[in-house]
Amino acid sequence: MAADLRQDSRHGTTDPPWRDPKRYYWLMGLIVPAFPFLAWGLVHATGLAVFWWLGVLLLYVVFPLADLLIGKDSANPPDSALAWLEQDRYYRWCIYLYLPLQYAGLVLGCWLLTTGDLALVDRIGLTVTLGGVAGIGINTAHELGHKKESVERRLSKVALAQTMYGHFFIEHNRGHHVRVATPEDPASARLGESFWRFLPRTVSGSLTSAWGLEKARLRRLGTGPWTWRNDILSAWALTAVLFCALTAAFGPGVLPYLLGQAVFGFCLLETVNYTEHYGLLRERTASGRYERCAPRHSWNSDNVATNVFLYHLQRHSDHHANPTRRYQALRHDDDAPELPTGYAGMILLAYVPPLWRRVMDPRVRAHYDGDLTRSNVHPAKRARYGVPA
Repeated sequence: MAADLRQDSRHGTTDPPWRDPKRYYWLMGLIVPAFPFLAWGLVHATGLAVFWWLGVLLLYVVFPLADLLIGKDSANPPDSALAWLEQDRYYRWCIYLYLPLQYAGLVLGCWLLTTGDLALVDRIGLTVTLGGVAGIGINTAHELGHKKESVERRLSKVALAQTMYGHFFIEHNRGHHVRVATPEDPASARLGESFWRFLPRTVSGSLTSAWGLEKARLRRLGTGPWTWRNDILSAWALTAVLFCALTAAFGPGVLPYLLGQAVFGFCLLETVNYTEHYGLLRERTASGRYERCAPRHSWNSDNVATNVFLYHLQRHSDHHANPTRRYQALRHDDDAPELPTGYAGMILLAYVPPLWRRVMDPRVRAHYDGDLTRSNVHPAKRARYGVPA
């Protein structure tokens, strides 16, 4: 790697070599889109139909345990290596390869769902496994969608087609990154708000926000929203073409499973959204505007396993500070509040609101030195937290 050696121009000396210790670990992210192939192979190798549920086993059991067993890595690359890391195209191909595997697995899954001799419970398990691939595929789309190169932005829309969540491309980049950690952001969870209350609010709010943002953009261009230039409509058209093609190939019986895996996929994404900014709030300045987004406005995790599978998404503070920075160059920040484990474990906690509150509410309180008036409290829960209405 070109950044292995760095020259100190002021002293004419060469510092010790620096190598990216995770360089080849990023290929492990391709295990996720291989879920359907692994499930099929394990079922045939063992005769155990439980492996149709491989996505559940890996996402909810293996990955959380791996985070706990492997631990954390808070090391950052040196400043002099960042430019080389950004330019090394190897890391881009680790992302690009997700997409052909994602859609090859989807085709395999549709074939198995419609031609395989599967019981209903097995079909549901395979549908959830496909949904796990699709959900993490939204994270792949997230990485691609923030980049300036047009090919990567197009690939982002392709990755989103499987989950019917093409509007995420608009809302995340132009909505969430502007309003993050404020009551106006549908993707920022509030203190005391359960995941099950957050889910319908963020799904509907993100869709409404995305449509409004795109409508405003097109208005500035002198046209209405019902045009091929509408990025939301073009993204949804990709989903329609994909689902119609798969229905034509495998019959109408595949459509309920396509819808099921899409819903599971975008719900998985929203569980991660729930985790990333829970209870955190940007203060208003004297001008009435919100302060600039800082590391303290995102929950971070340096757990290695989930960071590898999610392309450093858990270094979320640096991502909000530098949205176009590529995943391999994202950095740990000591000022960012730290989650007790990786996103995989936090997803499990989110599903059980009393357990979530028991783990996370004290951390929010400690983050604000006991002053919860500085946090983003759910309006209906202000009395519980002693915050004036």
